[in-house]
Amino acid sequence: MSAAPRTDGTNATPTARVGATYRVQVRPGFDLDATAGLAGYLADLGMTHLYSAPLLTATPGSAHGYDVVDHRAVNPELGGEAGRRRLLRALRAAGLGLVVDIVPNHAGVAVPAANPPWWDVLRRGRASAYARWFDIDWERGRLLLPVLAETPDALDDLKIADGELRYHEHRFPIADGTTGGTPRQVHDRQHYELVSWRRGDAELTYRRFFAVSDLAGLRVEDPEVFATTHELVLRWASAGEVDGIRVDHPDGLRDPAGYLARLRAAAPAAWLVVEKILEYGEELPAWPVDGTTGYEALAAVSGLFVDPTAEGDFTALDARLVGRHTSYQDLTHDTKLAAATRLLAAELSRLAALAPEVAPAAARAALAELAAAFPVYRGYPPHGARHLAAARAEAGRRRPDLTGALDALTRRLRDPDDELAARFPQFTGAVMAKGVEDTAFYRWSRFVALNEVGGSPAHFGVPPAEFHRFAAARHVRWPTGMTTLSTHDTKRSEDVRARLAVLSELPQRWAEQVTEWMGVAPLPDPAFAHLLWQTAVGAWPIERERLHAYVEKAAREASVSTSWADPDPVFERAMHAVVDRMYDDPRLHAELTTFAAEITPAGWSNSLGQKLVQLALPGVPDTYQGTELWDNSLVDPDNRRPVDFAVRRELLARLDAGWRPPVDAGGAAKLLVVSRTLRLRRRRPDLFTGYRPVPAHGPAAPHVVAFDRGGAVAVATRLPLRLARDGGWRDTVLSLPVHNVTDVFTGRVYSGSELLLQDLLSTYPVALLAPVDHVEAAA
Repeated sequence: MSAAPRTDGTNATPTARVGATYRVQVRPGFDLDATAGLAGYLADLGMTHLYSAPLLTATPGSAHGYDVVDHRAVNPELGGEAGRRRLLRALRAAGLGLVVDIVPNHAGVAVPAANPPWWDVLRRGRASAYARWFDIDWERGRLLLPVLAETPDALDDLKIADGELRYHEHRFPIADGTTGGTPRQVHDRQHYELVSWRRGDAELTYRRFFAVSDLAGLRVEDPEVFATTHELVLRWASAGEVDGIRVDHPDGLRDPAGYLARLRAAAPAAWLVVEKILEYGEELPAWPVDGTTGYEALAAVSGLFVDPTAEGDFTALDARLVGRHTSYQDLTHDTKLAAATRLLAAELSRLAALAPEVAPAAARAALAELAAAFPVYRGYPPHGARHLAAARAEAGRRRPDLTGALDALTRRLRDPDDELAARFPQFTGAVMAKGVEDTAFYRWSRFVALNEVGGSPAHFGVPPAEFHRFAAARHVRWPTGMTTLSTHDTKRSEDVRARLAVLSELPQRWAEQVTEWMGVAPLPDPAFAHLLWQTAVGAWPIERERLHAYVEKAAREASVSTSWADPDPVFERAMHAVVDRMYDDPRLHAELTTFAAEITPAGWSNSLGQKLVQLALPGVPDTYQGTELWDNSLVDPDNRRPVDFAVRRELLARLDAGWRPPVDAGGAAKLLVVSRTLRLRRRRPDLFTGYRPVPAHGPAAPHVVAFDRGGAVAVATRLPLRLARDGGWRDTVLSLPVHNVTDVFTGRVYSGSELLLQDLLSTYPVALLAPVDHVEAAA
């Protein structure tokens, strides 16, 4: 990339080094030209790279791009190749680079005609040149496509038109020499069979992305498939038009390590990060990548602002409200087992068929138990044998009647050359995702700020000492991995979680309030009711239609009182009635508004604190679109709403003109933290080359977290309500490694080896200190 002066005056020369990314959900409603229009703003914000959603041709109308149908071209609905080139020119003019999101695990098949390889497979079957592209079990007969209505006469709606088989809006090819006769007769001669949508989970003959039948698994381990599906993106990387690649869902692949080695060899200079979700305490395998997309950092940073001492109170509240007597471990075992045996029944059957030496029923039951007990998303044979051993022990404890089957299967699962051992990890990852992220997180409502991708609801808060150990280890092992607080997949935005963290500081007050509300507006599912009230408080004020959409998705994901497959209209009417009462009942509306207002200032403090910590942490910080201001988004598609960039540009211009904003509803204080931290990182990367905790001394020392990155010192307030109740900072001091520093947020200069926190944090609950001679970096 050519050098260009930045509009913030730093005149930095861009390089291939990725310093900070800004994620944009490029989509038909916000295409490549609209994204190009952000280049100057992102440079002003302090970014080094735009980080885009997938750009390749996706299913027509796709709002996310993860359902790629043609790997040979840029999505024409985004602006095509011409739009990509205009984006590239705009980024280069602003001194920015590009990080792209790729999807190696699966392809979109909802519209077969849009996916030429899939269309050819449907037309020619095993004789297709693309038959080996997709992970299809051809031994089980015709390729099942679950698209029909659940009626015995659904096939009567088939028609033949323009040489194709049609079922309402669905189009399918007709194999050569199979015409003649009724549409049903023609259908019966095809390489595929149209079946009820309900049969997909149990009988599907191709590997999917989780339980999504519209996304067919790709055999990217095949060199030809890899080469063809990656040719365009790798050409961009080779030409210097892409600096970084984000790999979606590597756990779905048969051989993630082998795939990533091939990708690294093909793009040796690229910054590579993988969307690998690590369980608490799990280490990323020694893959040839720069790190993950940052969910483990999200969990550590967000947990830092949760009070661990409140765990007992919330456990007692959960037991009283819900009558729950099960543990989180037991709950997740049950939800994972249900995912393995119901949602992923087809995949389970395929695995069981690979073990003919075990009785079919026993093989299915034992494999499901092993998956339900697997402590992480997946293993990577031959590595990770301890996870398999732990799963075997737990499965045996729960099902001693399966001892023989468990032993036989475990022996085979230890052998990395065994086909069963190669496929089982793909299964456990899907079981974890569907059973925990998409089910248990909506059932376990003890404290929903913890129910986040990469987090553990059973791990209540992260004390500072634990956080410092995490950050120091990250600096040594994965110093260039991504960090994040919000993504397009998070269950709640960073600011919603930050406000909910405040509840951990007033557990008794919350218990009294939510008990009253649940009594006034009862719901027959108390666990979901508790989730609903926490979510409302965390996101308030939120538009009525957004909250209605959220609760419908959340309740159906929980699959307790209603579900996607079988919605319960009685429960859902009751649920929506509770939401309506929040807006229409004057007293309830006033109480909810008042309570949310009471905890919002402390939530803002948490938001600023966790944002500074994330941005200053070892790694490459990502900012999800729009979250440089307060953002009260919930799970997708709520978090993919349009962003008002004009407001953000205007506020940034005011900051650059010298305005020091208050911490208020406008959110400019967060924009100040984001822009000044990232500008300092970009201008003076040498100030962010180490990691050392900075100690505080005095009565309020537990309320500060501070660390020195090698010259830049980040300081954040934690547990602000308890801090205020206990009398504030008083004479608590921070011990600094240098004697003359400037807070880049306020411009104030401090001298001496100790700073009074009541002075340092009198304007904002955060500070970023740099040596005085680097004060111009904050301009």
